[in-house]
Order: sequence, then structure tokens, then C-alpha cells
Amino acid sequence: MSILKIQSLTCEYHTRLIGSDVAAPRFSWILETGNRRAVTQVAYRMQLTTQEGNYSAPIWDTGRVESDQSIHCEYGGPVLVPRQMYRFRVKAWDNEGNETPWSEEGEFELGLQLSDWKSEWITPNDAAIPADAEAAFLLRKGFNLRSDIVSGRVYVTAAGIYELYLNGNKVSEDLFEPGWTSYHHRMQFQTYDVTSYLRNGDNGIGVMLADGWYRGGLGFSGRNYHYGDRRAALVQLHVRYSDGTENVITSDTTWKAATGPVLYSNIYHGEVYDARLERTGWSDPLFDDSSWAAVQTVDLGFNQLVAQENWSNVVTEVISPVETIVTPAGDHVLDFGQNMVGRVRFRVNAPAGTVITLQHSEVLDCDGNIYFGNLRSAKQAVTYVTHGGMEEYAPHFTFMGFRYVKVTGYPLQDNQLPIEAFDGEVIHSDMMETGYFECSDERLNQLQRNIKWGQRGNFLDLPTDCPQRDERLGWTGDAQVFISTALFNYQGAPFFMKWLRDLKAEQHEDGGVPYVIPDIVGGASSAAWGDAAVICPWTVYQYYGDLRLLEEQFESMKKWVEYIRAQGKNEYMWNTGFHFGDWLALDAKENSYIGSTPTSLIATAYFAYSTRIVRDAALVLGRSEEADRYEGLYQNVRQSFQDEFVTKTGRVASPTQTAHVLALVFDLVDEHVKKRVAADLNDMIVENDYHLSTGFVGTPYLCFALSNHGYHTTAVRLLMQESYPGWLYSVSKGATTIWEHWDSIKPDGSFWSDDMNSFNHYSYGAVGDWMYKKVAGLDFSTTVPGFKRTRIAPLFGSTKLTFAKASYLSMYGQVESSWRIIGDRIELEAIIPANTSAEIVLMGAKAGDIVENGITLDQTKGILSITENDDHVLIMVGSGEYRFQYSAAELFREVYDVNTKLVEILMDEKATAVIREHAPNLLEGTLVNLAKPLSLEQISNNTMMRVSSQKLERIVEELAVL
Repeated sequence: MSILKIQSLTCEYHTRLIGSDVAAPRFSWILETGNRRAVTQVAYRMQLTTQEGNYSAPIWDTGRVESDQSIHCEYGGPVLVPRQMYRFRVKAWDNEGNETPWSEEGEFELGLQLSDWKSEWITPNDAAIPADAEAAFLLRKGFNLRSDIVSGRVYVTAAGIYELYLNGNKVSEDLFEPGWTSYHHRMQFQTYDVTSYLRNGDNGIGVMLADGWYRGGLGFSGRNYHYGDRRAALVQLHVRYSDGTENVITSDTTWKAATGPVLYSNIYHGEVYDARLERTGWSDPLFDDSSWAAVQTVDLGFNQLVAQENWSNVVTEVISPVETIVTPAGDHVLDFGQNMVGRVRFRVNAPAGTVITLQHSEVLDCDGNIYFGNLRSAKQAVTYVTHGGMEEYAPHFTFMGFRYVKVTGYPLQDNQLPIEAFDGEVIHSDMMETGYFECSDERLNQLQRNIKWGQRGNFLDLPTDCPQRDERLGWTGDAQVFISTALFNYQGAPFFMKWLRDLKAEQHEDGGVPYVIPDIVGGASSAAWGDAAVICPWTVYQYYGDLRLLEEQFESMKKWVEYIRAQGKNEYMWNTGFHFGDWLALDAKENSYIGSTPTSLIATAYFAYSTRIVRDAALVLGRSEEADRYEGLYQNVRQSFQDEFVTKTGRVASPTQTAHVLALVFDLVDEHVKKRVAADLNDMIVENDYHLSTGFVGTPYLCFALSNHGYHTTAVRLLMQESYPGWLYSVSKGATTIWEHWDSIKPDGSFWSDDMNSFNHYSYGAVGDWMYKKVAGLDFSTTVPGFKRTRIAPLFGSTKLTFAKASYLSMYGQVESSWRIIGDRIELEAIIPANTSAEIVLMGAKAGDIVENGITLDQTKGILSITENDDHVLIMVGSGEYRFQYSAAELFREVYDVNTKLVEILMDEKATAVIREHAPNLLEGTLVNLAKPLSLEQISNNTMMRVSSQKLERIVEELAVL
């Protein structure tokens, strides 16, 4: 058995890629090295051949390439032929002289080129079926094939959304294809291997076609026809025979059309399905379509067509209801126990013509009745009419956001819905799960589950704000604040690649960026929203090392920065135009959604941040002149920010949490000023009883601002705050996803306004990024992308947290950071994949006190260097699994000393009497409403005990004065 193997061979992120339009695909693999440490790849060899060919005479053979590159290795052979299946394999050598066997084969195939399209766009003849008909169209054709079929590929797309059938079988589990893109610029087509569905002799092909995003009502006005006033399908089937000849079946005027059982479907409102109108066998070869209508062609062109880019939308999980409820209002309701996105599948045996309706909702109201108010105009309803007998149904062309479902018309059993007859099918883009987090506090574990469910619910083909009301749009601001959390939890490279290409396509000529992508709203260019054009491609690069996407988006990134530059009265500030500001911040004025932080401060801060990223991207791409230019711009914008928004004494002029957060996290103030700004931010949090007041802009960075500047304990206490407003408030209320508002459900059980109150809104889940990087300590290096070098640097901020773990499946393999407190010692375990390295920071450690698996560091294999600093030890390691232990006494000494003094104060009757009479707010943020001296047990059990040494000094000083 080899001690070195190739695993997880991929092409453009896919294990099997069919129908790509990438002319020079890239290949990646993971090295499996067993338990060995510090293993690196020193060389590789790739071979590529055709499906019929062999590796003894490959069309491309790299030979041995001296390189440690194992991700995104680009094809460099002869021009690849469209619609040709290729096989490829790789082997590698490591730094100890070991050679892998050849990997298992991978496969890829280029798709149909624009010049290869012979089909026509078809739609039912207007005279027979009006173009504005609500019912889904059925389009079909019969055809004949020879017996010596070798392969079949069908290329298909639609102006609308479709399901494709061959010989009575749905050819794919994919849903809502071709997905939602900027249709006028880019429309995806799908490629399916249908060889197994084809047969000798007669065959039948059919398309069921609905409005979807193309023609259905969308946006705040619910306007129809955003992209066109009629649906159409485009289908081209290529059948290859053993002698090399082909038969091509195209969509043309020989097809027939009808309507069927889907009488109505809409993304927001649901579906109406009358099973009595089913046309049994409609896509079978010999189906009698003589009474069907003719079709007509539509000139929609071909230049907008692109091969499938994103992961397909599929059912990823099936959930059973946890209970059935009869509400106080008498409604029969299913509770699925989880706020999810997808559809309900049910089975029923009822007389023909029975009408069953399902209405979907996220929550029950305080009286226990189902609540639809926050859906606004969206109906989220499915109506099914039975054909009689045993039957099964799930909607075809719509999805809902829900936990609860009100069911009417279904035959009851003992006055209850039969729970076993219903299943919840979870639907989203088929992203592979890559991230994991857990810790010793179950509330935070639930928060992490809520973050992931929020992402699953809103990553259905594009990053939407919410999945339930009459919106469901690709808001740019939401996407950019959440993208780092998203890419940790799920493989999102193709997902964001597709969305960013739409952003680039819809970017205005002057560089402005629409509020939503795809753009059906019309507004554009708010700070923090438009910055998605810069932040998102850079974050994808950091996670995956994807230089090609960064290069592709670089002009778009620059255009956004140059747009900003042209807006301000001063070219180094952005102080004009409309901005969403710190959206939904709690310091907003009455009747406003925009927080108190000046929009010009936020806009100028993002101006600097995006400029800095463009500078860094230029450096990575080898564009030194542009890097110099944007470095100069960055310094000027940074200086303008300081001149306008920072006083001469080092205070941020705007007294809001968000203003201080941006100044720190975007590095907009000098080092000597940061200490004061950070202290001021910390004081704001403490004086607000460890509560936040930030909105969409400040919240994602708030804990980073604290942790990175010496106030990690405050950040942890803020995270663990269970009262409103805070992340755990919704958890305490039973939330299973992230809410749009901190108090979407208020303490008394009432709701925030129906106008805007989503219970599945991932933005505030961006705190996950901080949990993974600072609590668990798992991060990528800022200088070496894609986890080629990992940074493991957990911070320890609370004795309430005694364990945390994060793991991530990187392009190189599994990387992990896990720590626990055992007595007065810290144990940290790290897993570093082969062909990578890591910098491990052990806070509060002394090099001489550290052991790794019981061995001193100087005897430990895999350690590359050790650097001791005042408050930590930095250890550089190669790949492998490590377990470090060291004393935590120094790290926690200040905490113990602080708490000892505080205990003395709080147990002293005279001191508490003085505090109560003269300074009742003195201990605010420590122990609220102090009425009498506390027992030691009460103090030790109180979650508000932790205070900083600075605050304790103030308490002691003021007590002395009193």
C-alpha cells in the first residue's frame, strides 16, 4: 500500500464536468500522506486522453513538472474539441522521494459552442395557446433512432424555467433550471448525459415550461415580464452512433404544444396543480399528440448563451414533520421543526376533485396561530386537485420559506393530519458542505446551525436576502458582508463565479453597481452594497486561490473604485448620493431604517477599503503600476477619512459603535490612535450592558474590532449576550435560522412590523466568520491564499468557553483547529493537510513550557521554526496532526486577580451599600440591580462577572473616593 496517494481529483471544482465552456480547464487534487508530517509535493505529472483513447498515446502529457502546485493546474495541450469527452489522471512526488500511483480517472467534456446551435426557440402557437397563459406549457416531439447508440447529450435552456423528459422519464433531479441570471446578457444552458434514456426505434422528448424568474411577477411591485412577455424553450439532442455518425434532434416547428396539470406557478405565490388534467405518457414515443397545437419560433438569439456555471438546485435533504397542531383558530398545521426553504411532498388517497391547499409560514403568533403577515403580498400557497386514488405530489416550479404549513382539504384521521403522509424537501444550490464549528456552549452551537440553515435557505441559485416574502433578491450588501462565512461553511466558488459574472454584466457604464443582482429594482451604487464588486472576488481568491476569477473581475473591481472617485466633492471622499448606511442599526432615528453613523463616513471608509483591495489584487496579478496608483489613492482616501472624521486628540467624531468599528477594521487610523478608538468602542459596549447597536454594516466586523485590539473578552461576552439585542436572543426564542431584526419576535411575543420582518435573513450570521477565526482560531494566511498556509490563533476570552473546534475542507484537504481548557492548561490540536504549512499562535505560552504529544518542541518532527514573543509563541509547522499543551496560568492570571478583587467588593456589605446609594451605575455591565451583598456561589455562577482590569481600577478608585 502506497504511503502517498492522490485523492479528490477535480476539474474546475467538479468531480465530473460535462458541458463546460472553459477552453483551458484547471485541475486540482489532494495528497493523502497517512500520518507523516511536513510532506510537500515537489513534482507532478498529468496525462489527458479522449474517451476512446489510451494513456500510452495521450493527447497531453506534462511529463514530470517540478512544482508544488496541486490546485488550479491549467491545461496546456492542443485545442480541445467541443462535445468530446476527455479522461485525465495525475501522479505526484513528495519531498521524501515517494511517488504516488496514478490517480483514479477524472472526466470532463466541453459543451456546445455558439456556432453549433441548430435549434430554434419555440413556444406554443399564439392562436391556440395565448402567450400570456398562466398554465405551464407542455412541448413534445417523437423521433426515431438506430440501435447502435454510443452516447446521447442534450443541450437545453429556456426563457422561463423547465423540466426535461425523455421517454417518460425526467432526465435530471435539477430544479428551476436554467437558473436566474441577467438573462439579457447571460443565459445558462444545461448539458445532460441522456445515453441511458435513449432506445432503439421510437423515442419521445418533452419539456414542461413555466414562467420562473424570466416572466413571472418579481420585485416590490410584483411586475411581470421583466425579461420578456413569452416563454420559450431551446433544445438540441445529439445522438452518436458506433460508426461515428450523429443524429441531431432540434427544437423546431415540428414540435407540438399543449397545457397540462400545472395551471399556475409563481416564485412568490406558489402553484396550482389539477391532477385530473395530467396527460399520461405525454413524453413517451407513441403518445397521440394529433390534437395538440402547433408551435411557433421566437427570435431570442444565441449570443447570450453560456454553459452552466453554478451548482444545480436540487433537493439536498428530506425532513419529516415533528408534530401536527390544531391551533386555537382551529387550523390544522404541520410543524417541521426547522425554518427551511423548499417544498412539501405529500401522498393522499382521496376522491377525484378533492381540493387540498398548503399555506406556508415561518412562525406562529403569540396565541399559537399560524402567521402570514410578514410574507407581504407573497401567497406561498400550493393548491392540489386530486385525480382520485393513491397519488403523490410536490410542486414543480416554486419554492417556499417555511417551518409551519397550514393544510386544508386533506382527509383527516381522528381529526389529525397523518404526519407520515408529508415530507419537507430542502432545496438549494448543491454546494458541498466544507465547514464545521462547535464549542462548549450549546447556545453557540445552535447559533452555528442557524447560520448554516440561513445560508442553505438563501443560496438557491443566487445569494438572496430572504426566501419567503415578495422579494427574494440578490442584494449585494447582504452578499458581501456574509461571503466569508458562506465560503467557510459551503463550497461556493462556482456559485459566486456565476453571480459575479452577472454583476459584471449589469455594472453600469460609469462603474456603478445595482443594489440587486440580477437587477430588477433599478437603483444602484450605495456604499457597502456596490462594494460587493470588489470584496466578493477578493474573498473567493482568499479561500480558493482562484487567480482566474480575480483576473476576470479585476476591471469590474477597478470600475467600481473609479466610480466612487468620481462622486465626491473631494475626489478622496465620498459624500454625495443615496446610501443605505448602517441599515437597521438600533441607533437609527425614529421612523428610519438607516443608523446614526453618517453615511459619508461609511461611504469614505468603504472607498478606502475597496481601494486597498484593488491595490492588493493588482499586486497579486502582477500589475505593479496599477498597484502603485491604487496605493497612492488609498493613502489619500485614508488621510481624508482622518481629516474629516477623527479629531486631533484621536477620537472618532461620530459617537457610534459602527463608526469606531470601521475605523479599526478597515485600518483607517494610525497605530497610536487605534488604542484610544478601541478603548472607546469597548466602553460603548460595556456601558450599553454588553449590547450592540450596530446594523448591517457594523455588525459583521464588530467582534473583530474588539478581538483584534485587546478586547476579546468583551467580544465573547457580547456574543453570549442572551437578552435583546444580541445573537443569542433569537436562539433563546427558539429560532432555527438568523433573523432580519434583532427583535423580529419581541420579548412579549409580538412581532416587528409586517413591512420587513424576515425570519430567514443571513446577514447577521456573518458573526460566524469571527467565531471560526477568533474563537476556534482557524483562518487562512493573508499572504498565501487558499489555505496553502493556514493560521491557527485562537483567543481565550471566557471561562464559560472551555472548548472550541473548527474544521474546513480546503482545496488541499481538511484543516482543523481544536482547543480545550484542562485544569490550568490549554490543549490545542491542529490538523494541517499535505503540501501546506501553518503558523500556530499559542497565546499566553512560554516556549519552554510547551509540549507536543508529550515531547518538547526541540524534539518534535514537523516544526519549522519557533518564535517567542511577550504574550505568545509562534510556531511554524508543516503538514500533519499536532497536539500542543501548555500552562494557561499566565493567560488567566489577570482574570483571576480581577475577579478576586471584585468578589471582595461584592461580598462587602458596606461597599455594596455605598454603591447602591451613591453610584448605582458603577457596576453596570458587571452585576445589574445589585440589591444586597452576594454570596460567593452567586458571584461565581453569574455570567456577568468578567470585567476588564481597567474597569475594576475605576470601581476601586471611585469606591475610595466615596
